[in-house]
Amino acid sequence: MKRKTGKPNPWQDHYTRRAQKEHYPARSVYKLEEIQQKHRLIKRGSRVLDLGCSPGSWLLYVAELTGEKGQVVGIDLKPVTVRVPSHVTIMIADVFEMDAGSLGSGFDVVLSDMAPATTGHRAVDAARSFSLCEAALEIARRVLVPGGAFVCKIFQGPDVAHFQDFVRAGFRGQKLFKPRSSRKASKETYVIGLGFNLNQS
Repeated sequence: MKRKTGKPNPWQDHYTRRAQKEHYPARSVYKLEEIQQKHRLIKRGSRVLDLGCSPGSWLLYVAELTGEKGQVVGIDLKPVTVRVPSHVTIMIADVFEMDAGSLGSGFDVVLSDMAPATTGHRAVDAARSFSLCEAALEIARRVLVPGGAFVCKIFQGPDVAHFQDFVRAGFRGQKLFKPRSSRKASKETYVIGLGFNLNQS
């Protein structure tokens, strides 16, 4: 009699196994790692705001980069259950309702890995993603230091070009980046703003 073998998890891949080995709660950390390796946005002592921070992989990675002299603030609708270093603060809040002014200013980098609850309808999901991106950009405009950086996930669709224009209007440089570690079926990409220009925001 043959022993039944469990079906392999279709979402398990090299990055998932690596995240488990390196004690990150999600494989998404390697997307940020690729962005960091290419653009070197986060430095020792940086102040970083992480929007959509649950389950906490980006928080942990950013905390390593900034070191104890840095400051990392994470915001999400969902709680983060992983243990984070003392220089990391986590807030449960809705980006559409929160007062960005309550965060203060002086952030060197604003990150957004936010994604909407997907419906399976590509146009609807892309529109919801665009709304989150607009909210993230508005917060970034309020809290970034001159010369700061912005990283924002957006679902591919007709609004990507519009969002690139919005970012381009407030930053000296703008890049579109698709990490190798994104799943092949994923429609996500990242818009990166470099050199925040307070006078043009």
